[in-house]
Amino acid sequence: MSCLSCRGLQMRRREFIGFVGGAVSAWPFGALAQQRDHLRRIGVLMGFAETDEVWQTYLHVFRDRLRDFGWIEGQNVKFEYRFAGESVERTKQAAAELVASKPDMLFVTTNPALSALLKETRTIPIVFTWVSESVGSGYVSSLAHPGGNVTGFHNFEPAVGGKWLGVLKQIAPQVRRVGFVHVPEIVANVAFIRAAVNLKTAKELGLTVPESFLLFADEVIE
Repeated sequence: MSCLSCRGLQMRRREFIGFVGGAVSAWPFGALAQQRDHLRRIGVLMGFAETDEVWQTYLHVFRDRLRDFGWIEGQNVKFEYRFAGESVERTKQAAAELVASKPDMLFVTTNPALSALLKETRTIPIVFTWVSESVGSGYVSSLAHPGGNVTGFHNFEPAVGGKWLGVLKQIAPQVRRVGFVHVPEIVANVAFIRAAVNLKTAKELGLTVPESFLLFADEVIE
């Protein structure tokens, strides 16, 4: 098993989810190839709203890719979905419900949703996507050897934080001071911001990021 880092912005949607489908098919279901007459269950925890059209498209392609590997919904595999949106409480509840249902494996998106699942189980295999800084967040031991019950794909690396400043400067060359809204409990958020406020990067672009401009999300959301 390996935890792979994918450059999500450079990959087509179908290719990205296709790779995830391949990972799910290969681990741990690959070891069950001789038992496909038994119905296997996948718990799916999405850190997005059920009405999110983009992620419904992702799920559709995800199921199609599994079908390519011989895993057909209703025949030898069954999905149980939970859509948590941005609600912390809903995410925790959904994670607990999925783990309690004792699926053969779990598929999850976003750091908060993965964190919630890992608080509920360290034994059920988990494949993640749309997650960043998995090592720093404590999800895996290393990219080469994840260990435990988790593997998956990164969508961004922390260095993209510096790219944000570059894009902002291109869009609005007159900008000199930049503020960020983030959730400090999410390690990936902190890693992005550290890259963005890197003195060398900011200096080269003629930007400053005052500490007072680093706002917690709950300070600006009523």
